[in-house]
Amino acid sequence: MKLVLILGGVRSGKSQFAVKLASAMPGPLLFLATAAPLDREMRRRIEEHRRARPPSFETLEVPRGVGEALLRAGAGYKTVVLDCLTLLVANAIGDRLRGAKGRVEAEIAGLSEAIDRMGASFIIVSNEVGMGVVPHTPLGRVYRDLLGQANQALAQKADRVYLLVAGVPLLIKGQT
Repeated sequence: MKLVLILGGVRSGKSQFAVKLASAMPGPLLFLATAAPLDREMRRRIEEHRRARPPSFETLEVPRGVGEALLRAGAGYKTVVLDCLTLLVANAIGDRLRGAKGRVEAEIAGLSEAIDRMGASFIIVSNEVGMGVVPHTPLGRVYRDLLGQANQALAQKADRVYLLVAGVPLLIKGQT
């Protein structure tokens, strides 16, 4: 299995499910975290995630340029968990609408290239944001649209896609 995409809402159990899947796969295991410690609350969340991660994973923290970072990290990894695409897209957009689509497309293209070139299996975590309300701001609407497009592109490429609801994984593409 080359690519598994795990979608769901906030706090639906996506990360735990991804780690559980990856832990049953061949190592060495790489956990690629995309969160940027922009404020105290986010730094606390990052620390909680670090403590909860099994010691069997090596960790690479990269808020942007994940494709290049993965290719530099080397081909020795057999399984890669990217947590999460949601923050990667937000980091690529930043607070600037101008050029946002191009920056996000470049991130997804770089990630896709790394998936294609590396001999590893990938498990990618992302939020499903298309089931909520229409965002109030233009930046929020652009974010929702670009994340939705990124999710669709990776779902097309994926061997399996899961939707997590209240901690319960539902296989929506592929076979077990």
